[in-house]
Amino acid sequence: MTALLIAMVLALMIPMSVALRPADIWERLTAFASASTKVAVIMLVVSVIRDDWMVGLVGVLVLSVGNASLLLLAHLLRGLRR
Repeated sequence: MTALLIAMVLALMIPMSVALRPADIWERLTAFASASTKVAVIMLVVSVIRDDWMVGLVGVLVLSVGNASLLLLAHLLRGLRR
């Protein structure tokens, strides 16, 4: 399980490197969405390992509400460009 967590954290570095370089706002938004999803999945894995379902509940909330708010932000940004 520890190797899985290390692999997941290493996979998390990919969208963070994309978000840190100068790029279009959409590329950064996509990178942050990918990072948010990966962190929520890491939270779910940690909750299963620790047998702590409250952390898992927070991970599920981040997955469901966090991505929905990101879609609303993208829609708002698209409306500002027009």
